[in-house]
Amino acid sequence: MDKLSGIAVSPGVAIAEAVVLDAEELRIPRRIVPPEEVATEIERLDRGIADSIAGLESQRTSVRNSLGANAADVFNWHIGVLNDAGQRREIAELIKERFYSAAYATSTVMRKQQRRFLSMTDPLLAERIRDVQDIERRLLRNLLGASGEDMAHLTREIILVAHDLSTSQTALLPETKVAGVALDVGGPTSHTAILLRSWGHPAVVGLNEFTGMVSGGDTVIVDAVHHVVIANPDEEVLEQYRVRQASYVRLTDELGSLRDLPAVTQDDVTIQLMANIEYPREAEASVRKGADGVGLYRTEFLFLREVEPDEDEQYAAYAAAIRGAGGRPVTIRTFDLGADKVTQKKSLEQERNPMLGVRSIRFSLQHLGMFKIQLRAILRASPEGGGVRLMFPLISSLIELRQAKMTLRDAMEDLEEEGITFCPDIEVGMMMETPAAATQCRQFAREVSFVSIGTNDLIQYMLAADRGNERVSRYYSAAHPAVLRTIRDIIRTCGREGVQCSLCGEMAGEPMYTLLLIGLGLRTFSMAPNNIPEIKKLIRSCTAAKAERVARRALTFDTDQQVVNYLRLETLKLLPVDLI
Repeated sequence: MDKLSGIAVSPGVAIAEAVVLDAEELRIPRRIVPPEEVATEIERLDRGIADSIAGLESQRTSVRNSLGANAADVFNWHIGVLNDAGQRREIAELIKERFYSAAYATSTVMRKQQRRFLSMTDPLLAERIRDVQDIERRLLRNLLGASGEDMAHLTREIILVAHDLSTSQTALLPETKVAGVALDVGGPTSHTAILLRSWGHPAVVGLNEFTGMVSGGDTVIVDAVHHVVIANPDEEVLEQYRVRQASYVRLTDELGSLRDLPAVTQDDVTIQLMANIEYPREAEASVRKGADGVGLYRTEFLFLREVEPDEDEQYAAYAAAIRGAGGRPVTIRTFDLGADKVTQKKSLEQERNPMLGVRSIRFSLQHLGMFKIQLRAILRASPEGGGVRLMFPLISSLIELRQAKMTLRDAMEDLEEEGITFCPDIEVGMMMETPAAATQCRQFAREVSFVSIGTNDLIQYMLAADRGNERVSRYYSAAHPAVLRTIRDIIRTCGREGVQCSLCGEMAGEPMYTLLLIGLGLRTFSMAPNNIPEIKKLIRSCTAAKAERVARRALTFDTDQQVVNYLRLETLKLLPVDLI
């Protein structure tokens, strides 16, 4: 029996026989064509590009119908690459000048692109390498008349095990009998992960060497609740997981019944549960999960494509999210670009240490034209619903905050002059996710209407541990005593200054920290929509008085492991083990 830990990108438990998908590598030998066949090879190239685009467009339509527009958008980048006139010209020149075959010229240019991406350190660009490989395989198949893998013939449910899946392969999963997925590579921000989440079945990625442990027909368990996969379990473990699988289904059904009930402790303390979203349509889906509104709309995902959205397109997206929330509060964060999230226009600009470079509000203030367009779009959308709020990310100094607010005032003045309606009294807040901001919390609280603690970045900057680097993952801990005391101090300071404080990092959606955060005085949580029912159940099972005792005890420990052990035991008293 082999067991590996990875990254769960779509929760649940699946048990089935494995099908191991071999990597498809089309290595094209160098072939020189006679001069008289150059025109034919160029025609073959154009036909291959056209057929590849047509196939992608068909697949995009199919995905849009089955998984929604946001899932389908991942194909736009592929289509954009194939439509690139410069790339087509480069391939055609190799055919004309060096008499390469269309297939070899294509392979040469596409491999060159892959090497360029490999030389970059940005994590998002590492994911682009796999996209380029997917485009190359598709184009070469059309040039050579080869066919790719087809899982449509499956007659029973299976666990798909692979080193990686292309976006094209992942998009086909809803049409198959695949019950779960286990991949050697991948991260939570990849296009494949986005599609796996939309697909909705259990999936764990980043398993490193799992394909080498599994053969076709082996029994595999994908436990995407606890981030593990198991190959060839013994009968005892298999039976345990069958019970756990049934229990998970039952418990998730029970959690769904809490949707319309308030998140109130047993001693009548009300907790507001908000949703973190990336795409407009998720606002309505969040409400169906029981969200009280949107606590964090990450707008940068609008920009991660070939062409930056204009003001009208941004306005339409923000307005759709606001309407989807049905009158509930919506907090729109200005784009957090840079570091691991870059626009296509900026993708080739390298920084030695992007997490400490031009990112987030720094990026915005260095691209004021782009920033102002977004602020105008948010302001225009503000009358669409009640309680629209605007939030600036990664603030580290009062000067940055004041510059951002000044740009907002400029956008307001422009709209007034143009006679465009907006809410002039829109609430303005900030993300508290740097140690500098946390230290100056009192001063910041006097200049904003609300504060949202972004623990994802706050933890990595406090502990000097890159949250995306598995080699230092053991140092990245929300339970570190220094982190807990900092969060406590922020919540207390905001309370004294009369400023609302929420927490929107991943910590908010982890049941283990719910009692602690309530006990520290937090009354507004913002999390992934799927976490809301579970957190609501925990809140309705506890008292604020109990939470305060738990928080006081947790703050006495010297190490993060002591804190984790204690919080886990306290949480297990209130929540079924199958959900933790």
